[in-house]
Amino acid sequence: MEKTLTITPGMAGETKRNITQVINDYSKRLMGFIRKRVTNEADAEDVLQDVFYQFVGNTQPIEQMSAWLFTVARNKITDRQRKRKPEALEDIFRDEEGEESINWSELLFDATNNPEREYLRTLFWEELNSALDELPAEQRDVFIKHELEGVPFKELSEQTGETVNTLISRKRYAVLHLRERLSVLKDELLNY
Repeated sequence: MEKTLTITPGMAGETKRNITQVINDYSKRLMGFIRKRVTNEADAEDVLQDVFYQFVGNTQPIEQMSAWLFTVARNKITDRQRKRKPEALEDIFRDEEGEESINWSELLFDATNNPEREYLRTLFWEELNSALDELPAEQRDVFIKHELEGVPFKELSEQTGETVNTLISRKRYAVLHLRERLSVLKDELLNY
């Protein structure tokens, strides 16, 4: 059975040693656990830091340290995923560093009568429609309504009876498919 750790105001030196010991004992295992559940190293480090920050600020006795730390880590990961901003149409065309290589909004929604831009717009919309047709109906509908028609997720949730998280997930799968499918067009345009 693990020792109960209770922090009281008069135990500053001992508390520091106890906190340091817990961090040293659990950091590696927690980081391995977190890395498997988040997308990148920076997020994993942030979650680990949040876990230990909550541990340091805790004033209640902890009966099972390991279970408590891993539960907090799981909750922090879940919270981070819920707060993650859904991907937008512009995100489909970002490069590896997150930079937008072509100003797609300007290209796709520009009203000028430039024949080259008109051709690119037509080409893009044909590819997008073709890629959208490949998606399951639920993913396609969420993407079109939210991204192209501007309907908020909350309103979509009320209309469909699905949770907002379900709708966000469906849109994310649609964006991932579209990003992969339209990458060929992007490469052709960048190398043109």
